Amino acid sequence: MTQKNNDKKDEFDLRNFLPFLLNQAAEESSLEFQRVYKDRYGMLRTEWRVLFHLGNHGEMTARDIVVRAKIHKTKVSRAVRRLQQRRYLQRLRDENDRRVERLSLTTAGQKVYRELSGIAREYDGKLAARFTTGEAALLRMMLRRLAGMD
Repeated sequence: MTQKNNDKKDEFDLRNFLPFLLNQAAEESSLEFQRVYKDRYGMLRTEWRVLFHLGNHGEMTARDIVVRAKIHKTKVSRAVRRLQQRRYLQRLRDENDRRVERLSLTTAGQKVYRELSGIAREYDGKLAARFTTGEAALLRMMLRRLAGMD
């Protein structure tokens, strides 16, 4: 005996599944900003994230970025290589441990970081304007909690 699809509706609603909603919101909200760093600077998502970590925190190791950004080490390594090829970052050997490389932004990298961070601030304001001030603050707090950043 076959059962019609309408006889028993699946009670799981994907549209209300938090991981699905978070992913959809992240993709949709990042598209416009992605066009800026991709079209203007030819960067991929991991590259701008590495650039922003160095811009925010100053000199770091690739391992520091892996831990802070929660990006796989091979992706960070590729992004570092591409950013170095564009002369946005430099690698310096640690004098105390020659196995460790210290990464920092070059003058060109700092300029790109300043330009992109200004654009990011404007874009963040544009997204936040869809909500009341209280809603935006609550959303940020809840997302930080979900991300384990609280």
